[in-house]
This record gives sequence, C-alpha cells and structure tokens, in this order.
Amino acid sequence: MTASRDRFPAFSSMPEALAWLDSHTDLESAMPVRPSIPSLDRMRELAHLLGSPEQSYPSVHLTGTNGKGSTAMMVTSLLRTLGMKVGTYTSPNLSVINERLSIDSRPIDDLSFLDLMNVLAIAQASMVEPASRFELLTGAALRWFSDEAVDAGVIEVGLGGTWDSTNVVDGRVAVLTNISYDHTDVLGPTLEGIVRDKSGIIKAGCTAVIGESAPALVGIAEEAASRVGAAAFWVRGRDFDCTENRVAVGGRLVDLRTPGGFYADVLVPLHGRHQGLNALCALTAVEAFVGAPLPPNVVTEAFAAVRVPGRLEVLGRHPLCIVDGAHNVAGMQALSVAIDEEFSAAGTKIAVVGMLSGRDPLAMLEPLKDAGIDLVVACAPRSPRALSPLVIEEAARALKMRVSSQATVTAAMSAARNELGDDGMLLATGSLYVVAAARELLQVPV
Repeated sequence: MTASRDRFPAFSSMPEALAWLDSHTDLESAMPVRPSIPSLDRMRELAHLLGSPEQSYPSVHLTGTNGKGSTAMMVTSLLRTLGMKVGTYTSPNLSVINERLSIDSRPIDDLSFLDLMNVLAIAQASMVEPASRFELLTGAALRWFSDEAVDAGVIEVGLGGTWDSTNVVDGRVAVLTNISYDHTDVLGPTLEGIVRDKSGIIKAGCTAVIGESAPALVGIAEEAASRVGAAAFWVRGRDFDCTENRVAVGGRLVDLRTPGGFYADVLVPLHGRHQGLNALCALTAVEAFVGAPLPPNVVTEAFAAVRVPGRLEVLGRHPLCIVDGAHNVAGMQALSVAIDEEFSAAGTKIAVVGMLSGRDPLAMLEPLKDAGIDLVVACAPRSPRALSPLVIEEAARALKMRVSSQATVTAAMSAARNELGDDGMLLATGSLYVVAAARELLQVPV
C-alpha cells in the first residue's frame, strides 16, 4: 500500500476514527440477517490487503452459544502464565471499544488504535465493496497482533462460525463451548443447524475441543471435523470432563480431567456452575495448543488471575448487587442456577431487565421467577435493537411476577434502589448493554 496518505482520511483523534468506523454497516446494532449468499470474500480481501496477518501466529478460535467470552479470558490467562505474549479479540465491549483488542490482557491504547484505523482506511480504498464495522475491527485485531509479534491469538467468534468475519483464521485449536437456541433467524432454526454453522471454524489439521455433550449435536460436529481433516476431535464427557464442581468462597472449586492430565481442587474465581465447564474447555484447549499437559502451578496461578467483567459479577454486598450478561434462555437458566447455589438475600430480590428484539421475554423471565426474584423492573437497553419495556412487563405479568417498567436503565436502577433494603439483592441482566449501563452507574471500571 504505497498510495499517498493525502488520498485517505488521516485520523488524529479517537472521535474522528470512531466516527469513520461507525459510518460502516454495523450488524451488531441491527437485527442480524444472513445474506442470501453468505460469503467471506470481503473479509478475505481485507485480510489480504493487510498482509494476511492471521497467518503469522497460531490461534485458538472459539465459538459457542454461551461462554465463549469467559473461555477466551481463561485461555488467555493460561497461555500468558506459560510465558507467551497473547493477543485476544472479543466482542462486544462493555465500556470502550479498546476492550475488544488486547495484548496480555491490556486493551489497545488510543494511539495504536488510531494507527490501525489509518491503515484500514488505506486498505479499504482498494476494496471492491466497503467492509462492515465488525470486519474492520476484526482486521484491526489480526493486524495489530501481527505487528506486535504475539506468540498466540485468542479469537472469539462474533456470530455463528462458518460465515463470521473471524473465520479467515485457521485455528490450531477450535473450541465449541456449547449449543443452545440463539440468533435462530440467522443460524437456526434448529439446534442441528446452529451446530452445523458453528462447526465451520473447525479446519484441517486442528484439534477440535467440543464442550457440548448431546450425542446428536456432537455427531454433527464430528462429521464436520472429519470432512475437513481435523487432526483430533475431543468431546466433553468422553475425552475430558469436570468431575467435581463445587461452590467455594469467591467462585468454584473444580476437578478437571483432560486428555493429558488431572487437575484437582482448582479455584476458578467466577460464579456459576457453567464457569467450571468453561474452565474445563479452556484448559483442554491450551493443552491441545501446546501439545502437552500443563504444570499444576501454572493452572492454579492462571485461573486465580481470571477476571470476566459483566458475567455474574458482584459489585456490592449491602445490598447484594450483581450484574450478568445473560441474553438468551440458556444464559438465564445458568443465572438462575447460580443464584440458587451461590447467592442468598433475606430481603427483596429485584431484577432490572432489558432485552434486545428477537428475544422471547416469557422464556427469558421464567428462570428468574424460579430463582425467587420478587420484582422485575423492565427497561430499554441503549441499542437500536432494544425491546420495548412494555413487552417485558406484559410477559412478567403473564408469569404473575411483580413488575414495573422504566424507559432507561438509569431510571430502572434508580427505581430498584428505592425498593431495596441493605439485606436485599439487585440484579441487572438481559443484555450486555444493560450490564454496561449498570456498571457505569455504579462507577466500576472494566
């Protein structure tokens, strides 16, 4: 790319760069729609113009309906503790866009981000068709990791697998955490269709780590792995397992069996039984990545350092204040189990709930009722895809739950606090947009 910079925008501030980025098609802010003829051609063209950076380092590529972000953070911590320089790409962000791109768990600085946006503007000028916002961010991450000579990339899929922008990556390890219903208009409508789409990240020569255990779904993933020539196919319950998963102070105490070893009494400082399963997938993936069992002290140290903001995160004790990014039925069910197992409150339990359109509020709220939530305060997340709080309120009434509605997360949090005593519980959930706003109100840094 030797063309004069005068022909392209030269960003000198983050607002300028973000305005340019936001001028591109943003599929995260609109209801996702699968193109009639899905293609990775545009992303491949962008990657080529950037110098095919994804080929300069090995990667762990992660997909799944839930848990892929937490698993990515755990994989990153394990690889870092082994002494590697690790680039991690996740989405969405809770506070600032820099969070999506990190090296050794440190988000990209503004100056480096600006440099990348200038490089992307030059590259896009040569493209047949403009890239989307997510494609540009994916390209930025892959290029930055290459420029910084990382030893490993940890790449989280945005949506699905086969046609996701990240699928220009050929991961040394492909992780599929689990399968449940989500984005069925794009990926489904059946679980079989969803697993088929997500299995598209499994490539020739890779090790596939499958956290799903339903035989029919595993069979579809195994068929996909066989078809492309994967080197190994490891399945939870057969090749690796979480044999103990107990509540501990500050998280879970787990025993993990992997293809190469057994790790007893590992403390995972995250709440929820599902985080024990995410830890299992992460450890197995790293074992596959390095081709050997990990020293027990590395495993202990790495998991002790894991932090995943916005996922069953405790932000206060009096009253108990929790935020969780559960945004589909399976996530809400996991949240309900965690509340029953790990959290108790003598006083009123209030849930501030906002959702995006396309969700089934009745099915989403039912697990909260099962967890003993006394009052739902419905609200609208800060997103063009926000579901009307009145729709959530109607669903809560159908379940015979106490409910009120507010226009914004801010108003809902204020209303909830007015109802809450020091012995109660406040939960903010239903969307990561709700969680982000709640954390901002509580002034919690990411």
